[in-house]
Amino acid sequence: MMEKLNDTIILRVSKADRERIREKMDELGVMNMSAYIRKMALDGYCVKLDLQDLKELIRLLRICSNNLNQYAKKANETGSIYLADIQDLQVRLDDLWQAAKVLLVRLASIS
Repeated sequence: MMEKLNDTIILRVSKADRERIREKMDELGVMNMSAYIRKMALDGYCVKLDLQDLKELIRLLRICSNNLNQYAKKANETGSIYLADIQDLQVRLDDLWQAAKVLLVRLASIS
């Protein structure tokens, strides 16, 4: 549960400083100035994660899930599936595990 924010601190800045703060917020994709300034005051930094690799991993997982569902449907309808289909899915899943390992190593190196 998040603590209620009910105390106020007034911060005076020049127009140039305000613009510089806005630029830094834009670089990070932060919209809430209060949250940005609070994070910077408490921690001294904000981190913007590039999640493109994670999005790609999720996309590949969806493809594999769809393929698996198609194979299950085919097996339920016909009583059998092709060995090549299973092998293809195994190769795709191995690729996903490799991508996940690389991504986890990269995320773990963030300090």
